[in-house]
Amino acid sequence: MKKIEVIEYQPGWTEEFITIQSVLQQVLGGLAVRIDHIGSTAVPNLVAKDVIDIQVSVKDLDNPYLVSVLRESGYVFRPDITHDNLIGYKEGDACLEKRYFREPQGQRQTHIHIREVGRVNQVYALQFRDFLRDNKPIADAYGKIKSALARRFPNDEAAYYEFKDPYMDSLFYAASLLESKNQTQ
Repeated sequence: MKKIEVIEYQPGWTEEFITIQSVLQQVLGGLAVRIDHIGSTAVPNLVAKDVIDIQVSVKDLDNPYLVSVLRESGYVFRPDITHDNLIGYKEGDACLEKRYFREPQGQRQTHIHIREVGRVNQVYALQFRDFLRDNKPIADAYGKIKSALARRFPNDEAAYYEFKDPYMDSLFYAASLLESKNQTQ
């Protein structure tokens, strides 16, 4: 098991994402509606694990070419990871379905989440990232929680996520409420 390490923000993460995005766009072509940098490495000045998280948004998650074209290009498909978890939704709920890949062997550590456009998990990743980008005090608090959890559970990934994920979900719901309130005003 790899040790959980949270490090200071690295300005190069954005450039690394752009390089990976370009390759994915070539591999996926029209299958990808959009390819976004998500997660903590996408939020300036936020501490993060040194992993580039990418969301590929697609029209049809069940398109068989998605898996085959990425596998043929060396990306590692994880068929055991099929859904996200979100408080308020049942485990295995279709609106949380995804496909998950890792980087080709020998390349920069990357988590590739493929989600269908408009589903709650696709919206979640973008809204959560944008909420943190727009709210520095909240991003700072989130960073402190991540750092504390990494120190407390450096070799226990399950415990790290058991505490971190509900906090993320709370922020997502707060961001959603705020956005709804702003749209009605």
